Amino acid sequence: MARILLGVSGGIAAYKALELVRLATRAGHAVRVVQTPASERFVGRASFAALTGAPVLLDEFEPDPARGAFPGDPPPAHDPLSHLELVANADVYVVAPASANTIGKLAHGLADNLLTSAALAATCPLLVAPAMNNHMWEHPATRANVEALRARGAAILAPGTGALASKGEHGAGRLAEPAEILAAIEKLVPAEGPGPLDGLTVLVTAGGTREPIDSVRYIGNRSSGRMGFALAGVAARLGAQVTVVAANVADLPRDPRVTYVDVQTAGELLDAARARFAASDVLLMAAAVVDFRPADARTDTKLKKQDGQDDMTLALARTPDILATLGAERRDGQTLVGFAAEHGDGALAYGRAKLRAKGVDAIVVNDIARTDIGFDSAANEVTIVTAAGETPVPRAPKPEVARAILDVVVGLRAQAVMRP
Repeated sequence: MARILLGVSGGIAAYKALELVRLATRAGHAVRVVQTPASERFVGRASFAALTGAPVLLDEFEPDPARGAFPGDPPPAHDPLSHLELVANADVYVVAPASANTIGKLAHGLADNLLTSAALAATCPLLVAPAMNNHMWEHPATRANVEALRARGAAILAPGTGALASKGEHGAGRLAEPAEILAAIEKLVPAEGPGPLDGLTVLVTAGGTREPIDSVRYIGNRSSGRMGFALAGVAARLGAQVTVVAANVADLPRDPRVTYVDVQTAGELLDAARARFAASDVLLMAAAVVDFRPADARTDTKLKKQDGQDDMTLALARTPDILATLGAERRDGQTLVGFAAEHGDGALAYGRAKLRAKGVDAIVVNDIARTDIGFDSAANEVTIVTAAGETPVPRAPKPEVARAILDVVVGLRAQAVMRP
């Protein structure tokens, strides 16, 4: 994995750098952080030190207890210059957030603090993620500075558009989401070798389908799509070519290495998945598909309640069983993983029964009776059921759970190759 040097400049978006560090370390990367003095007004160095397990530096003349080494690496015997040793050991240097002031310094080669001095000494790839008010971002001076950095080979991760730090302000200038920054980092870092999913095509379904009652109302579920998106991101990092069929997932960051197809209903999800299934090596069916749809949806109008009406009867019809449909069309060499969100006792028994009934290679079971995992949560706890037995995955952030699921997929495919 990569050694990431993160430079944090002043700005309210510095709090997002904490989440970037958390994601990067969970993905197995070693991270060191340097801060500008202004950034300490927003996030203290102790927070970054706790997440990285390494000292955080602000001044190029202060001693580095780790002597420029990254977590997991032995420090050198001598006491090197921090701004030289840190970037000499780094695989990538990331400045996030990069304020307008810091971008100006980087563009003009100024070196008045540790962050900018390290940038001048860096021979590794440089990634700059700007964050500022929209008027500052759109100013000709800032745009010229950004173009100067880009012309010298720096990668620029453009800011997003949305609500800004000042009350009522809206526009371009929001720091890219931490998952997007991590994906951009991993694209810049040379691979150490082929990943365990290298060369494979992975199809993921994510989110929850919605079946319209009328032009306004629908039957749906609480699935956020976080688990499916985590699976897609980890699979891409492990070398796979990934497509996500996303059902009503609008507010999650999207990985630039992944292709997304947006759908709403179970029928649309089936059509989109079916069109791509034959060319896929692995199917991860993480979407929560509504089991029933209104038999007579009136999508061209809004149903009105009538005077004196106390109730309404809604006739329902079954939606297609997408996993069973795709399973019936599977070809040799494909690996199929289903998901079962169950409530309370009997969840594992249902998972075993589903494994047999659907003819898939694995079923991932999670207990949605718990409020600290599953829907709308950043964490999950699952049991992976296969023909060989059960693999419990303790409560962990969803990217870590995704890695455990994909490790089982890699094992299943290796066993299939070994079978005569």
